[in-house]
Amino acid sequence: MQKFIRIGVDLAKNYFQVHALVSEGGSAVTRKLTRSKMREFFAQIEPCCIGLEACGSAHYWARELQAMGHEAFLMPPAYTKPYVKRGKNDAVDAEAICEAVSRPGMRFVPIKSAEQQATLTLHKTRDLLVKQRTMTVNALRSHLAEFGIIVAKGIGHVSDLLQLAETDARLPSVANAAVKALAQQIDAIDQSLDDLEKEIANAHSRSEMSQLLVEIPGVGKLTATVISASMPDPNVFRSGRDFAAWLRLTPRQNSSGGKPSLGAITKQGNQYIRKLLVLAGTSLLNVVGKRKGVLRDWIVGLLAKKPARLVTVAIANKLARIIWAMMKTGESFRTEMFMKA
Repeated sequence: MQKFIRIGVDLAKNYFQVHALVSEGGSAVTRKLTRSKMREFFAQIEPCCIGLEACGSAHYWARELQAMGHEAFLMPPAYTKPYVKRGKNDAVDAEAICEAVSRPGMRFVPIKSAEQQATLTLHKTRDLLVKQRTMTVNALRSHLAEFGIIVAKGIGHVSDLLQLAETDARLPSVANAAVKALAQQIDAIDQSLDDLEKEIANAHSRSEMSQLLVEIPGVGKLTATVISASMPDPNVFRSGRDFAAWLRLTPRQNSSGGKPSLGAITKQGNQYIRKLLVLAGTSLLNVVGKRKGVLRDWIVGLLAKKPARLVTVAIANKLARIIWAMMKTGESFRTEMFMKA
């Protein structure tokens, strides 16, 4: 069997570029493999360190390589880019990946299991359908507004809008056909969303970590399941602040010369999880008057100094830190965590 100290693999749809080092400073073996030849190639070499970019199908191939006895490491593509010498092609990318995986300060992406990726697929599909439903409802509203048929805002008033369209004589029969088509699409999306949410609830019932996280105020099954599936290993982050920074819930830094300079949060990071945490912060803000104790006092203190929208982001930041602490220690939620996080 062939022996290499480490290998870099540039993944693609049909062809994969391999850059394998025999020794430090020694010669390299390069191969262009088809999908069908990937397993055959790695089955014929001794277990070694293999680096891949965390892109499409990367988690699948990492699991496959681990099953063969290799050590697979996933890296964010942005972190391998600095090791590209010049130009851009598959061979150069594979060499850069091979070099990046050897760096002691490299940050790696935890490899997700098939079940965790299945849970994330449910969330991504649900998010897509919600966007499609919003687009369809907006189209329905705008079309009917041209005939003076208008109801109050909100997804809950769509049924009222459709009932009004059926009885309003101002709507021509030709336009009524289009309205029925949009109504059927909305009903189909609603049914699909109900089915997906049932599957997410089932995934929540199977995950001990997800059931632990729902103890946190404002965190529901959606937030708990997506975080437990997205972060298989909390030890990847040194602290709760690092986890919050990964979600871009901390201020952007542009510091130099020992002088700190903090800006606003950015749109980088996992936008879906950040959105759910901000919504959780908004829900806590809406019911703060009904709560007592440390949580209420902390939120009221923030509202006295900052605008409400900024406070919701601060709450989301706090929730992220608490989530990391609970995932790392396995402890149940305590109200005092809001002050310690």
